Amino acid sequence: MGIYLGLISGTSMDAIDAALVDFDAAPLRIIATSATAFAPDLKRRISALIDHADRVALDDVGQIDTELGRAFAQAALALMQSAGIDSRRVTAIGSHGQTLRHRPDLAAPFTWQIGDPNTLAERTGISVVADFRRRDVAAGGQGAPLLPVFHDLVFRADGEDRVIANLGGIANITILKRDSSVTGFDTGPANRLLDAWIAQHQGKEFDAKGAWAASGQVDETLLRELLDEPYLRLAPPKSTGRELFNLPWLQNKLGLFSRRPQDVQATLQQFTAATLAAAVRQYAPGAALYVCGGGAHNPALLNAIAALIAPNRVATTAALGLDPDFVEAVAFAWFAKRTLEGLTSSAGGVTGAKGARILGGVYRYA
Repeated sequence: MGIYLGLISGTSMDAIDAALVDFDAAPLRIIATSATAFAPDLKRRISALIDHADRVALDDVGQIDTELGRAFAQAALALMQSAGIDSRRVTAIGSHGQTLRHRPDLAAPFTWQIGDPNTLAERTGISVVADFRRRDVAAGGQGAPLLPVFHDLVFRADGEDRVIANLGGIANITILKRDSSVTGFDTGPANRLLDAWIAQHQGKEFDAKGAWAASGQVDETLLRELLDEPYLRLAPPKSTGRELFNLPWLQNKLGLFSRRPQDVQATLQQFTAATLAAAVRQYAPGAALYVCGGGAHNPALLNAIAALIAPNRVATTAALGLDPDFVEAVAFAWFAKRTLEGLTSSAGGVTGAKGARILGGVYRYA
């Protein structure tokens, strides 16, 4: 059977994205997709674990791990039911889980995703492949980004240099040059700071289409402060997360100066555009840029990026035949397939690992 189901919850925790994919059709056929919102209390408790790591209780981690496994199972079962696909037709689920902590920079580096795959397997009756990132870290890599190998499969073109930008909580790019192998890295924040700032000041989960940012003015002094971040000057391979780019980091940059909240939002949006555009100009000048992830729905952000890399083409991955909302979910379905086939799905040239690795642990239902 060539049907796999991919699941992911990204840094922004806006939803559990799911995709049913048939890999018997070359290169693949998406059967159905869904985005399941988190129960508000569960999302709040996960955020508390991430943002207040110094006050974490092990009982909370263990229970949330199980509850999140249940939530992933519910999303998978609902998608299969709506698509009319019996669970016995699905070979495996590829589950990324929810990242709690990503620290490849420590003396004993680690990355940690939760969403118990045992619970997921028991509740769906389907074998699960999960824990994709830690093997790459064990091999000396960053454990991120993982998507470039998949992007290389589905988006490479003989007639065009391309950059695929995933604008989730963190922004990462995949560079697909016609004359070289795939590379990629995290460029900095995408939606994470924008979401956190609007939540703090307006109680909203995100800035729809960048409307609030558009009501403000870019503060050039603040923008220079934001751009004066050592991570941005590091050469790849590199990866980052909300361990660095968070509200305390932003408050430190703001210092004692008082600024209108909407001006900060406008500046944060320009910060995302500037860091992404700088990476494109340095590592893939002239390449066409194709965007996926939540940021693909922010026309103000896309316009800001386009202005900084003009005349390069800027579009979403919809122009390449793949819905920008579900590129990651499809990718983790593919990762599960590769793992069960005993094939590698990472690239040492992207993450800095000693070589390509077979990723993920297998939790067989039967």
